[in-house]
Amino acid sequence: MTHHSIDQIETARLRLRKPQSSDAEAIFTRYASDPMVTRYLGWPRHRTLADTHEFLSFSASQWEKWPAGPFLIEDRASGRLLGSTGLDFTDRLRASTGYVLAQDSWGQGYASEALRAILDLSTQHQLEYLYALCHAVHIASRRVLERCGFSLEEGEGQRFPFPNLDPSAAQIACRYSVDPTRRSDP
Repeated sequence: MTHHSIDQIETARLRLRKPQSSDAEAIFTRYASDPMVTRYLGWPRHRTLADTHEFLSFSASQWEKWPAGPFLIEDRASGRLLGSTGLDFTDRLRASTGYVLAQDSWGQGYASEALRAILDLSTQHQLEYLYALCHAVHIASRRVLERCGFSLEEGEGQRFPFPNLDPSAAQIACRYSVDPTRRSDP
């Protein structure tokens, strides 16, 4: 059972919570500055702590404008920062999501658990369309999306800037989506 509050969600193993300015150093060192972690992400790897502070300012602005925004993912038992996820609203009924985990948190089911919590939140906020972009070759991430009930949208993959990959190479993103009002948990 997932329990929701305005800016915190708890699952069996995880706590998703609104980022605070005091989280900057942990975000930077745990995942945002790691080239392997950020390789397939749609945002540039943080090269300095100032980049992380910019993310925190963006996060605060999203939380002011919308009913939710970025969340940090923590281990409930230890409080250790594992990564981040969240909702990025297009309008009141549509949003995108994604997730990133520190390397030592890969392969343990945390991404699926966090994504299911975000799906529950999107249902609570009565979203009609939730999507995620995923690099075409990022099989592990594609499997997480599929396991959580997202479907690959029809059509060819779309070109999308992946700022941490070679800009001269063609980068193809797959768009996965779900209607949170019509989903059934797999």
